[in-house]
Amino acid sequence: MVNMLIVLFGLTMLYMAATSRIKAHIKMLSIQGLILFLILFLDEDKTNLINLIFLSIETLLVKTILIPLFLTRILNKNEVFRDNEPHIPNFYSLVIASIMLFAGFMISSLHGQGFENVTALYFGVSISTILISLFLITTRKKILTHVIGYIMMENGIFLLSLSVAKEMPVIVSMGVLLDIFIAVFILGFLINKINTAFDELNICELCNLKDCDCND
Repeated sequence: MVNMLIVLFGLTMLYMAATSRIKAHIKMLSIQGLILFLILFLDEDKTNLINLIFLSIETLLVKTILIPLFLTRILNKNEVFRDNEPHIPNFYSLVIASIMLFAGFMISSLHGQGFENVTALYFGVSISTILISLFLITTRKKILTHVIGYIMMENGIFLLSLSVAKEMPVIVSMGVLLDIFIAVFILGFLINKINTAFDELNICELCNLKDCDCND
């Protein structure tokens, strides 16, 4: 069951790459948070009770509910519903993301010495998630999409941390969670401020902060 959830988590990244609707991206973030919670719940032997309680709150409350609600509020306030005309068309993004995910599954099929203390499937899918997130950040134009890509990458890092056998200190999880709060809320306020100065929330508008040509 846990392996099926991990595979489903990886498939959500393909949907992210295939669609330009930002609302769908936010829904996928919420689904990813729920999947991470279910993985923790079904595989609770990986961590002690304190870790389990803290990580359950982090995944179910923060990742599944709070962050998607905050991003939805920003979305509705700024009326940015699609990331049109990305640097790479959605079809090609889907193909590239599929290759990355397939590579992750290939990595998870390896059972060498380096995987003695690592759950291979966790590791492979998490690495794919991080790479796909970085790819989407570099190919999409809307600032809000970049924020979502950052959160997706953090979800991949979270899954990667679960791949390390039986050791995951609470202090590490707290540090990661604090980074998420700082980044998401600061970027959220930044988006609102940019929207008051520009008609579009494209990253090209940031070029006006320096002397550069957005057509490069």
